[in-house]
Amino acid sequence: MDFKAAKARLIEHLGAEIKDKQVLDVMSRIPREYFVPPQSRYLAYEDMPLPIGFEQTISQPFIIALMTGALQLQGDERVLEIGTGSGYQTAILAELARLVITVERLPALAEAAKKALDGLGYRNIEIHLSEETLGWPSGVLYDAIMVTAGAPEVPPDLIAQLALGGRLVIPVGSRYLQELYQITRREKKNIVKDLGSCRFVPLIGRGAWEE
Repeated sequence: MDFKAAKARLIEHLGAEIKDKQVLDVMSRIPREYFVPPQSRYLAYEDMPLPIGFEQTISQPFIIALMTGALQLQGDERVLEIGTGSGYQTAILAELARLVITVERLPALAEAAKKALDGLGYRNIEIHLSEETLGWPSGVLYDAIMVTAGAPEVPPDLIAQLALGGRLVIPVGSRYLQELYQITRREKKNIVKDLGSCRFVPLIGRGAWEE
């Protein structure tokens, strides 16, 4: 399989709608095939989600690019990712931010993602297993938060972990269909932008869906 040519076709395809050149440049450098099961690697550069086991998926590249761009990263941010999954989105964030703290509830996925990310040489990523509270409260607020699973509502616990002026990108809706929101935290009233419909696996935890 010619992954280089397949990746070039995908990036050209994404460029018809995604205008954030920085995001596309990063996606053109990261080997998506490295993050999918061997039996699915021939599909690594199709614009579609792929199963990674445990009823989880690696997201569609278009959605990844859209969500990443909505975080508006400049390079010096401290970013929180909810749902490490395969680690592919984590790698993209690590290329664009100073530090990525990522949380995963499934130990096997966290371990596989850590192996993949370590193998690619990333040193600005912390991977943690989920605890009772959504996110990773650490006493220092995050400049950006990305949630890669669908929530029934915007979790107050995540807003509380976001710095003023920071962006939260999260799918909100039912277990089967959501709207993708970009939420910018403000002192009085947060700014909410609807980025369109999407479909993610459910966000599990306190303040989200029950398992």
